[in-house]
Amino acid sequence: MLHKTRGIVLKTTDYGESSVIVQIFTEKLGLQSYIINGVKKPKAKISRNMLQPLHLLDLVVYHKGTGGVQRISELKTSPVLQSIPYDVIKSSMAIFLNEVLYKSIRQQTEDPHLFDFVFSAIEWLDHQGAGLANFHLLFLTQLTRYLGFYPDKYLYDTADYFDLKDGVFKRYKPEGLLYLSPPHTQNFSRLLACNFENLPGLKFGNEDRRYLLGKILEYYALHVEGFGNIRSHEILEEVLS
Repeated sequence: MLHKTRGIVLKTTDYGESSVIVQIFTEKLGLQSYIINGVKKPKAKISRNMLQPLHLLDLVVYHKGTGGVQRISELKTSPVLQSIPYDVIKSSMAIFLNEVLYKSIRQQTEDPHLFDFVFSAIEWLDHQGAGLANFHLLFLTQLTRYLGFYPDKYLYDTADYFDLKDGVFKRYKPEGLLYLSPPHTQNFSRLLACNFENLPGLKFGNEDRRYLLGKILEYYALHVEGFGNIRSHEILEEVLS
């Protein structure tokens, strides 16, 4: 059966001499794997460049309810990204966020709220001209709302500690080492109070940004099964420093 849907590219893997298997988070069908033949040929209808991380797509796909690898009838990039592929900061953020999304999104059923959030955030990043140094931090924080472990904001503006394991703010130091303490708790609170529109006004120093990112990734590892280690953030941190 044919389905028309929007999609977001997450991962492309070589398959044979001229084919690839691409994992796409779709609006109507959730996360799906598609085999595309001939993408490496000079006159390919669907080229490898159309399948870069976080590229936005319009698709017509064949879908069998039995699962497995599916096939694509039509594919076009829409909207075409204007700056992310060519801007070193934006492209580094896209590679990093793509790695997090690939490890976090598992659902093979539709999730329109999660899809709309990711799609809109990519469009915003592509169009924004300045004030992007903390975009990845805000994106990761907002993404937890759709993944099911958004922090409990009770006491967020008065507490000195944030418990990474329980996802709550506390006035007293939690047991163990999995927590934020001042001044990083207050930085995290500022991040929770932020949105994309006022992001340019959110300022962190390089060390504070680096530390906060490390703790947010710890938070993900605690709450996303099989999350593992993220490697691409090291490149992003170098670009932003």
